[in-house]
Amino acid sequence: YTSGTTGAPKGAVITHAQTLRAYEIWSELAGLREGDRYLIVNPFFHTFGYKAGIIACLMRGATMVPQPVSNVDTVLANIAAERISVLPGPPTLHQSLLDHPARDAHDLSALRLVVTGAAVVPPRLVERLREELGIATVLTAYGLSEASGIVTMCRRGDAPETVATTSGRAIPGTEVRVLGGPGEPGEIQVRGFNVMSGYFEDPETTADALTPDGWLRTGDMGVLDEAGNLRITDRIKDMFIVGGFNAYPAEIERLLGLHPDIADVAVVGVPDPRLGEVGKAYAVRRRGATVTAADLIAWSRREMANFKVPRAVEFVPELPRNASGKVVKGELRGRG
Repeated sequence: YTSGTTGAPKGAVITHAQTLRAYEIWSELAGLREGDRYLIVNPFFHTFGYKAGIIACLMRGATMVPQPVSNVDTVLANIAAERISVLPGPPTLHQSLLDHPARDAHDLSALRLVVTGAAVVPPRLVERLREELGIATVLTAYGLSEASGIVTMCRRGDAPETVATTSGRAIPGTEVRVLGGPGEPGEIQVRGFNVMSGYFEDPETTADALTPDGWLRTGDMGVLDEAGNLRITDRIKDMFIVGGFNAYPAEIERLLGLHPDIADVAVVGVPDPRLGEVGKAYAVRRRGATVTAADLIAWSRREMANFKVPRAVEFVPELPRNASGKVVKGELRGRG
């Protein structure tokens, strides 16, 4: 089932053969190998935990160390005690790990491979995983349930900038296109062995999602560079229009995430009598930080185009996330 961040979850019909082919490719590109010790923090009912976790480990002969509840203290303890070498997960997991006050008290030296995705990945996160934890391989990927959970992936040996700013290239056996001009954001569409046959018992929604010639409309926005690397800009349904300008929350969140006092942030569009819609940021301060809403808005005015600047900032202890680590934007919009 899809994660339902923009609506009700839907059942994506995928065969076992599709899954095996997709996660043989995932394992090969990631470099998962026999003898690896893999901490599975992603839920087993979710593609990331079940396919990139259980299935990949079974196919490669890697040791599975499941963690029933996602808790950063336990993650740190497990990495040290179990000599974990592989830690895929959403960006929030790795961010929390890096920022944990007790991080240096744990031996994390066995970690060699991190694969992250499922949300917008701040470029600084990739740099910090390499620099501060010395992780040899950090890869980013993009996928969705309707495409067996994997569409694009970085390759080992890609330039750090490629890993930090894109989700890599189409995996073998698939095609990816963006419905926009060269270098312009457009809807991401994918076609290949990994695409579902349809939504379970829902022909109407299936017809909306799949074109007659087999392209899956992902509902995500992105840009393809000349090398075929995909950069996710946002969900189509998350975009809002400020005085005629298209504003993409993911881009604004990426910029706000560069502020030294911001640990986590989400941006949604809220009604505005003059401009139609404007951005509102829900932000989590770093431990000990005292940044105010006025500070963050003033900083934003120096760092981004005026229409992108959030007109309001609300500080929260944490953002609402679903089990796969994605921010539930609908809940934030409901707060007004």
